[in-house]
Amino acid sequence: MVDGYNIIGAWPELIQLKEKNLDDARDRLLEILSEYQAYTGAKVIVAFDAHQVSGLGSKERYASLTVAYTRENETADECIERLAGQLKTKRNQVVVATSDYTEQRVIFAQGALRKSARELLLEWQELKRQIKGQVQQESTKKPSNSIPLDENLKKLFEEWRRQ
Repeated sequence: MVDGYNIIGAWPELIQLKEKNLDDARDRLLEILSEYQAYTGAKVIVAFDAHQVSGLGSKERYASLTVAYTRENETADECIERLAGQLKTKRNQVVVATSDYTEQRVIFAQGALRKSARELLLEWQELKRQIKGQVQQESTKKPSNSIPLDENLKKLFEEWRRQ
């Protein structure tokens, strides 16, 4: 689980985007987390505060992410605490990415693990390096010029060729 605005307020790239347009920063975070989820296989839920907006909270899909907008008068911290409590099971470990110290203590008490915004950024940067390395490795592989065949087939084709 990711505290969306907490991460936006902590990552340099997202801070710059936020200063120009908050929607762009939110979209970029969702792009990054979508790639993170695809590469790691972890299910990612992003929570955004909507406590100053009237109405019920909502969940929507962005690529394969779950994006949760809080209910009226609910903070992202409260939403994360509620969802962490619901999702934590013996078979399911919940990790919450936030640099909010109070929030870290609360979710830790519920049995969830915490990851700071900086730790998530460093992990993302390492994943990008790994992805780039794999792409470069794949692109430098030379395609095989021949189809691997057993010796009997090679002899048969050679006979046909000579006829």
